[in-house]
Amino acid sequence: MMEPIFDRSMSFERRWKHALFVATRFFFVPLLGIVLRLRIRGLKNVPKRGGAIVICNHLGWIDPVLLMAASPRPILFMAKEEAMNIPVARWFARQAGTFPVKRSSPDRKALRHAQSRLESGLLVGMFPEGTRSTTGGLKNPFDGASLVAARTGAPIIPCAVLGTEALPGSASRDSSQGGYPRVTVVFGEAFTLATETEDGGRRSLDELTEAMMIEIARLVPDRYRGIYAAKAASSHPAVRRDDVRFTGLAGK
Repeated sequence: MMEPIFDRSMSFERRWKHALFVATRFFFVPLLGIVLRLRIRGLKNVPKRGGAIVICNHLGWIDPVLLMAASPRPILFMAKEEAMNIPVARWFARQAGTFPVKRSSPDRKALRHAQSRLESGLLVGMFPEGTRSTTGGLKNPFDGASLVAARTGAPIIPCAVLGTEALPGSASRDSSQGGYPRVTVVFGEAFTLATETEDGGRRSLDELTEAMMIEIARLVPDRYRGIYAAKAASSHPAVRRDDVRFTGLAGK
């Protein structure tokens, strides 16, 4: 999408980074199509403008790279603080807009940063599980993504990365796995979370987090659903798709 490059309501730095993103993606996606047989599904679910939270399962170290390559718009990821300890990796991550979060306790600074990015009309990426799955299936998540969603009311785009568990460096990789890899990235239909129940009660963060994870589970085959396998038949009552609006400065 070339439009943000010429959008004078955005800062010069943001427009320059978007231009660099478009150029890099132009060469990178075909390469991944050859090396990893990358397939991308559901691009119609990524809005041209406006802020949204992008949530995804996590199988391999390359997942953030694949999501950024697959998306037609830049995704600014919230990454665990430990991943930013390597100087070279930290530099590249910051150039891509990645920002750290402390997983051991509520990180108010990271949450405020995520909220400001969403209000600016940008896509903020989060892996609710916090780290790579060692089984390949979805596991117990953290509440950070649902907390940001509850505070901002931002739409949520569920995503799934399939096949990266077969790549070297995956936490769930079986040493007997071999053959030519096939990786797929799926963007699901956006939704919002209803923080109140029909009788006027308030839903807990745990319940909202479960609702988000079920939407990821509904995008993946059975073997990836993990602890949400029994709940993936239908969406959680907190999930709403009837009035999704992508807002923010870049969405005007």
